Amino acid sequence: MADGVASRGAGLLERLSEGPVICAEGYLFELERRGYVQAGPYVPEVVLDHPEVVRQLHRDFVHAGSDVVEAFTYYGHREKLKVIGKEEILEPLNRQALALAKEVAGESGSLFAGNICNTNVYEAEDQESHRLVRAAFEEQVGWAAEAGVDFVIAETLGWLGEALIALETIRRAGLPAVITLAVHREPKMREGASIPEACRQLEQAGAAVVGMNCIRGPASMLPLLEEVRKAVSCHVAALPVPYRTTPEQPGFHHFSDPGHAIPDERVFPTALDPFTCNRYEMAEFARRAYAMDVRYIGVCCGAGPHHIRAIAEALGRQPPASRYSPDMSRHSFYGTDAKIKTRYKELAADL
Repeated sequence: MADGVASRGAGLLERLSEGPVICAEGYLFELERRGYVQAGPYVPEVVLDHPEVVRQLHRDFVHAGSDVVEAFTYYGHREKLKVIGKEEILEPLNRQALALAKEVAGESGSLFAGNICNTNVYEAEDQESHRLVRAAFEEQVGWAAEAGVDFVIAETLGWLGEALIALETIRRAGLPAVITLAVHREPKMREGASIPEACRQLEQAGAAVVGMNCIRGPASMLPLLEEVRKAVSCHVAALPVPYRTTPEQPGFHHFSDPGHAIPDERVFPTALDPFTCNRYEMAEFARRAYAMDVRYIGVCCGAGPHHIRAIAEALGRQPPASRYSPDMSRHSFYGTDAKIKTRYKELAADL
């Protein structure tokens, strides 16, 4: 490390051997909030419609401390594009997303990652679904390999079988694989395997990094994270959503917020605001995860650059965005700086 920053030019495993690797995810939610992605379908058409917006979000996350620039191809696979009737944009979307991520990774010295995800067509007993999943992954991983990615992230996978197909596809392309599982209400895979056992199988099948992302917030991910860390010897990933999940509501799908104006009374995905973790909670999560020797750390759906900066600082970094980290000593009312008028400090009690 140099000045607390992951070494430029080093590969994923080399950087992990030196210390934490921070990965900003959550592009879907952040760009939906900004008005560039449609909630519901959640297809990243913004890559083609407004590439400048995606490029800037990559830069914002790197500025805040992300070591990884992940191509925005989540839900950019063939099966998802079939749902919206736009299979013809499949290859242009993926190639553009990879080009944007590669550009920003190159200018910042960050790791450049490809991305594949849950297809929502996999069924354990349906061999035809396995064929469709494999074909979708092979297309995306092939384009990622051609673009020169450092590694591929396969994320938000609830079926162990689908995760193993993703891993096999990535390894056949000769690339390191980060495989992160989505943990639903019950802490197990759809087939019934426990999360630690699933991670153990993925490690044995050749994953470079295994772990969890999405669905669960810090409070409901940490207990499982400790179990996963004990179950495997490879590096472990933890990318929770920044929401205040609980044992009773372990995932962000499970929240309710009665008495407020919410369509269909469904909080997920567009009325999660009251449940959002603040930056200090995400920093505490990062400290606790790293204390377990979990080194691949980030934030998934709901992440903002302020969360990433807080994690980076909690792990001993000073990214460029730290220049603008809070300094309440200079606040006009709550500050302690001698140059602030005493009368205004006194007025703070009446604000």
